[in-house]
Amino acid sequence: MRPSGSSILHDVHAAAGGVFEERLGRTVVASYGDGDAEFAAALDGAGIVEMAERGVLEVSGPRRLELLQGLVSNDVGGRRPGQGCRAALMTARGHLRFLLRLLVDEDVVLVETEAHRLDLLQSVLEHYRVAAPVRFQATSRFVLALVGVAGPNVLKTLGIEAPVSPEDHTRATLAGQDVLVARAGDLPGGGFVLHVAPEQAEAVWGALAAGGARPVGRDALDARRVEDLTPWYEEDITEDNLLHETGLLEELHSPTKGCYVGQEVVARLEARGGNVNKALRRLRLSRPATSGEAVRANGKDVGLLASTAVSPRLGPIALAWIHRSHFAPGTELDVAGAPATVVDDFGEE
Repeated sequence: MRPSGSSILHDVHAAAGGVFEERLGRTVVASYGDGDAEFAAALDGAGIVEMAERGVLEVSGPRRLELLQGLVSNDVGGRRPGQGCRAALMTARGHLRFLLRLLVDEDVVLVETEAHRLDLLQSVLEHYRVAAPVRFQATSRFVLALVGVAGPNVLKTLGIEAPVSPEDHTRATLAGQDVLVARAGDLPGGGFVLHVAPEQAEAVWGALAAGGARPVGRDALDARRVEDLTPWYEEDITEDNLLHETGLLEELHSPTKGCYVGQEVVARLEARGGNVNKALRRLRLSRPATSGEAVRANGKDVGLLASTAVSPRLGPIALAWIHRSHFAPGTELDVAGAPATVVDDFGEE
C-alpha cells in the first residue's frame, strides 16, 4: 500500500528496489540499489527520474507574453510556440525569487518551478498584472525527467522526435497518453522533462522503461549535476543569491531585452565586470560531506557546501559557495578538517 502523502509512483519505485529518503522536506528515491549502473545510465545511457517536486502554472490571456517579458530575466517575448527559455524572476534588489522554465505554447505559457511555491509565484505574478488581461491556473501536471546521452534514442524508439535546443518542446503521444516533452537546460547533459497528467504517470514511466531507460535515483543524479556544475533552486540557490553568483547568467539572461524586475542590479554588475563576493564552485573532496558544512582556509570560514555527492568515477565532490579570494582552480581548502580542492573542470584540476 502506498504511504499517505507519498508519490503517486511510490509502488512503482518500491517494486524497482527504490530506497527512499527525506530531502528538503520531501520523500525522494535516493537509489534503486545499484548506484554505479544508475550513474552510467544518467551519463552514457538513459535514465528516468521522478520530479514530483516540480509543478506547472499556466499563464494565458492576450497579454501573457508582454507581462512575462517585463518581469523575467530572459527573452520570453521573442519565443514562438514550441520554443521556450529558462529565466530568473528577481526582486528589485536582484535577489533570485524563482528560477523558471517557460514553455511557449499556442494559447498559454507553461511555467515550471517548485510545486510547493506555485501559489507564491501566482501571487507575485498577480501583483504585477494590475489590470492586464492575463490569467493564471496551477495545473496538476506531473513532471518526469529523462537523462543521459541515449535519451533521444529512447524517445525515437517510442516515436517521438527529441527537441534539440534547450527548452524547445513538442506534444506527443506516449503509451496512449498525451505528453509534453521539453529539452531541459537544467538537467545534466541536456536531458528532457515530460509533463504528464498524474493518472498517466505510471503508464508513461513504464513506456520509457520499455524503451530502454532505467530508473535513476537522486544520488546518481546529484553526482551528474555536481560534475556538470548544474545548480538547482533550493538545493543550491536561494533568495539570498544574485544571478551573477550562480554561474547561470548566460543561460538565464538576455543582454538585449528591455526592462525587467532586477535588471538594474544585473546591469550594474555587468558594468563592473561581473565581480561578486561569492560564487558557486566545484570542489573535489577527500571524503564524503553533507550540504551546509563550512569550507575553511587557514582556519577561517570561506564558504559553504551546497549539493554534495559521491561520483562513481571521481569520488566525493560538491558544489560550494566560495569567497572570491579562493575562486582559483587548484586552491586548497578544507571541509571538516579534510582536504578539498577548487576544481574548474573535473578533467583538469
